[in-house]
Amino acid sequence: MSNTENVSLEEVRRVAELSNLELTAEEEPRMQHDLNAVLGYIRQLNELDTSSVPPMAQVSEVLGGQVEASAAALRDDVLRASLDRAPVMASAPDANDSFFKVPRVIER
Repeated sequence: MSNTENVSLEEVRRVAELSNLELTAEEEPRMQHDLNAVLGYIRQLNELDTSSVPPMAQVSEVLGGQVEASAAALRDDVLRASLDRAPVMASAPDANDSFFKVPRVIER
């Protein structure tokens, strides 16, 4: 897809299929419009000169002192005992020794 090319209805249908979405005939053109708008914003962002901006892994890296203040508000990460597995599994409507059994949600 080139920079000026728009998302086609066929591509919208393919993305919906890959996402396991069922779009109605009325929703497909709206989704096409929304995807083209997102790609338009990305094209605008790609026009920015970011050569002097160092890469980073977390946005918190640029927050400076604010990171220490927000980290102080978080609880300490300490190891605690969890629930006893046997009574939890015994109270489940359907389970085997290790897992809860749940109804299938996604059908293909």
